[in-house]
Amino acid sequence: MPLSLVMVDDFLDNADALRTLALGLDYPVPPPAETYYPGRNSANRVVIEAVDQAVGRVLGERIRPSLGNAHGRFRIALAGDRGRGGVHVDKCDWSGVLYMSRPEDCRGGTTFFRHKATGTERAPITAEELAAAGLRSNAELWDRLIVPDTNRPDRWEPVMTAPMRFNRLILFKPWLWHDAGVSFGDSLQNGRLVYLLFYDLDR
Repeated sequence: MPLSLVMVDDFLDNADALRTLALGLDYPVPPPAETYYPGRNSANRVVIEAVDQAVGRVLGERIRPSLGNAHGRFRIALAGDRGRGGVHVDKCDWSGVLYMSRPEDCRGGTTFFRHKATGTERAPITAEELAAAGLRSNAELWDRLIVPDTNRPDRWEPVMTAPMRFNRLILFKPWLWHDAGVSFGDSLQNGRLVYLLFYDLDR
């Protein structure tokens, strides 16, 4: 009975302190060619061992930060922000999003999809599944399926949205087709602010 999605409310006892820390960080504006997803990440990575340990307890698994991703970075996405990418998968064993927007600003959330052409709610994750989809590698998965369809709403059917709520943590298997949902606000204070977490299993 494998877990695929976990949602934890009131995850941190000191969530306001973490939000205050996030508001004091620098969020450099990248060149348009480098903006794959809407918004921008904090320049600094804030890795909190206590958070990683708490996530491990929630999952009941031995995990370690996947530092090849944006683990420990905050992300701000404002209304009108655009990126080259939309629906996607992540390269790790668990993806996590801790919502940091104020309660009065929260809207949308993290949306999960069904890919209409293949009828799937997740990417192929084994060599056999890749072969059945006519793919030889994960690189081909990106080049032939994700990149052409990522920003084509007509190619995807929304399945569910994990609603945004201040201090709500969602953890999900990274091969589920997903995107960040709606961006909003016009400043760091009222925009879509999240704390990103990515983990590999500590095998």
